[in-house]
Order: sequence, then structure tokens, then C-alpha cells
Amino acid sequence: MRHTRHPLPVSGLTPARRWLRTSRGGHVALLAGLVAAWLVLYRINESLWEAVLFGWLGLAPEQRLGETLRFFLYDAVKIALLLSGIIFVVTVLRSNLSLERTRALLAGRREGIGNVLAALLGVITPFCSCSAVPAFIGFLAAGIPLGVTMSFLIASPMVNEVAIGLLFNLFGWRITLIYISSGLLIAILAGWVLGRLQVERWVESFG
Repeated sequence: MRHTRHPLPVSGLTPARRWLRTSRGGHVALLAGLVAAWLVLYRINESLWEAVLFGWLGLAPEQRLGETLRFFLYDAVKIALLLSGIIFVVTVLRSNLSLERTRALLAGRREGIGNVLAALLGVITPFCSCSAVPAFIGFLAAGIPLGVTMSFLIASPMVNEVAIGLLFNLFGWRITLIYISSGLLIAILAGWVLGRLQVERWVESFG
């Protein structure tokens, strides 16, 4: 007997998936155009302002006014492009991650690998401090070890995508990599230590 797959109702989808589903072809083309425009703007940003300031307006590049305007306009647009790009990518990732799916990914994970996976998921998941308690209760109810749960909850607010964009623009990729690595390392080690201490006995039951 042949079974047919019934599509999920639009009301049950995340906003991003609902938006894509209502007019897939047109929205995909629009997204492709926006990504292409973003890449072009990022590529020509510096040369564009040099042409405007030193070509069309006739400012001298060795003068303080011209160099100040070039630095301000170039960096302002660069930061805006970086932030918009990072927030877009993170939003796409978050649209496919719910509390239930995150909990399913972490369920059955042992300490060690579980701490690493939990910290990585904590960076890209849409949970803030106000949802920490429900997430904590849900993870423990699913049988996720306390140490793995803590790695997730520590990494989630510590490594921020907006801070990543600002650090990359201001200090380069090395400082940004140190920031990300430090946040993940703290979350992984803290969760692992708490798991080794076996502090579950101090956690009240939520039944």
C-alpha cells in the first residue's frame, strides 16, 4: 500500500521556513540576490569611498579631513555589513534549532563529547538568560547529564555573534578566534568539572 507524505501545515513551521515556503522560487532568488549584493558591497567598500571622497569630491588623501572621512565611512559600512551577515547566518541556523531539537541532539551524550557538542550548540541556539531555567529543567528531564547541561548554559550567553563581528572588524581574526576559543573552553571545562563533582544530588527534583 502506497503512503503519501502530507506536508506540514504552514502554521507549524518556523517563521523563516514559513516565509520560504509561501513562495519558494521568488524568495530563493531574492535571497541569492541579497547575498550577491552583500558580497559586492563588501568587496568594493573601500575603493568606493576612495572614489567618492578623493575623486568626485576632490579631497586630498593626505589631508586629515579626507582620511578621517574615509576611515569613518569605510569602517561604519564594514561593521554594518559584517553584523548583518553574521546575524543573517545565525538566524538561519537558529530557525532550524528549537529547544526540543537541541535537547534531542544532546540526549544520550556522555561527558566529554557531550560537553563539546553542548558548548557548540550553546553558541548558535536562540536561548537567552530568560530561558535558562526552562532549558535547564527540560535538559535534566530528558536525562542529559548536569555537566553537559551546564556547558550549554554557560556557552549560550558567553559567546555572542554581535561581539564576534565587532571583534573581527576592530582587532582581526586572531583576537576573534581567541574570544571564541576562550568562551568555548570555559564552558566545556566548567561543565566537565561540574560533572566530575557529581553535584546532581544538590539539584531539586522538578516532578
